[in-house]
Amino acid sequence: MKTYTVTELLKQDTNSLHEVEVKGWVRTFRANRFIALNDGSTLNNIQCVVDFETMDDAVLKRITTGAAVHIIGELTESQGKGQSVEIQVSKITVLGDSDPEAYPIQPKKHSFEFLRENAHLRTRTSTFSAVMRLRSTLSFAIHKYFNENGFYYMHTPIITGSDAEGAGEMFRVSALDAKNPPLTEDGAVDYKEDFFGKETNLTVSGQLEAETYAMSLGKVYTFGPTFRAENSNTSRHLAEFWMIEPEVAFMDLDGNMDLAEDFMKYVLKYVLDNNQEDLEFLNDRLLQEEKTKPQAERSEMSLIEKIKFVVDNNFKRVSYTEAIDILRNSKPNKKKKFKYLIEEWGADLQSEHERFLVEKHFKCPVILFDYPANIKAFYMRLNEDGKTVRAMDILFPGIGEMVGGSQREERLDVLKEKMAALDIDEKELWWYLDLRKYGTAVHSGFGLGFERLVMFATGMSNIRDVIPYPRTPQNAEF
Repeated sequence: MKTYTVTELLKQDTNSLHEVEVKGWVRTFRANRFIALNDGSTLNNIQCVVDFETMDDAVLKRITTGAAVHIIGELTESQGKGQSVEIQVSKITVLGDSDPEAYPIQPKKHSFEFLRENAHLRTRTSTFSAVMRLRSTLSFAIHKYFNENGFYYMHTPIITGSDAEGAGEMFRVSALDAKNPPLTEDGAVDYKEDFFGKETNLTVSGQLEAETYAMSLGKVYTFGPTFRAENSNTSRHLAEFWMIEPEVAFMDLDGNMDLAEDFMKYVLKYVLDNNQEDLEFLNDRLLQEEKTKPQAERSEMSLIEKIKFVVDNNFKRVSYTEAIDILRNSKPNKKKKFKYLIEEWGADLQSEHERFLVEKHFKCPVILFDYPANIKAFYMRLNEDGKTVRAMDILFPGIGEMVGGSQREERLDVLKEKMAALDIDEKELWWYLDLRKYGTAVHSGFGLGFERLVMFATGMSNIRDVIPYPRTPQNAEF
């Protein structure tokens, strides 16, 4: 007999009912008669009806919330509300017991903080099972998009000797004796004696290595873990997170903006088309959460409306300079409603500014481009004005910046000047400079923090709730 998933059973035609077999975990067991069974394949449970008069008493006592069971029975048209079919149980086997007193995920409302402390079990709740199914769908859609558009998937190093962002907040990787490391004559740690013969760290980005492959394979992308040793405990920061980074040879900034817009619309539409049930549940959850907020803090759009807002609208392209003028002359700025007031050109935009441009001024997703060089990374192509670079950020409703990218600096002399100004050692990035010596060409790419995308698609407000096991300051549990 075939073992069905719950989602397969719930889609069964009631005209072709038959004996079925299913395995899953007990969500609830009411009146010694009704088992709500879930196996993770769907948000919904299937009701399994037990005849307690014929069922072994010893087995009935073991059917508790969280227990894993194997059920055989007749799929019949449901007599109750909320489902079209149910199972009349003929045989039930308890595969794994669950102590009803100790099991943390009881059928009641739990705080997200409590569920983070029980992250190994939190996907047994409706909210987190929906979030993680959406995360999986988004991952698949990302690979599908790039595969359909001629990109090659590249695995960039996790251990690296370079700092792509120049941030300096990196996790050191070392095999040296922490209590008694070898020292140089001047008393510094001698990393020449370390495993790799040099100081190495966990990567903050695969971009620089991806550029090398783009300059031979044409179109590549990375999708892997990255790490930041930033001591920040906000709802938007993780020490370990996943990044999507495409790089394309012979593509300028305009092509980069086209690619990013098309990509974002594709993956979000894929979720709309394939995770309707989970999205509707998360949409309702967010609507209930919004009702608890003061009126002024409530979102004007529901979760599904936000996603459709991105999918259905053309992205407005605006220069940084134009955006600064808009913000400087805006009512929130003039009335000092912004936390960070915009007073002059060169300001680094905050989330409140980005959201104003998207939600209030243009009322569509926005791509800002040509940023001041001094607030962007060294590898971005310098414009002819000598003060701006060919950078672009994509801004979404509710979240602000979603994508950051640029046309890369392909001119060797200009790149070397920028590195010197920032005190970046040419010897550390000799291979990166080689790209500008041997067949240099215009090329571009962008980066997208995957967890930020999952937050947007699920409506979750804390980044710790969209990754299975969050890594944050003072926390590496599980």
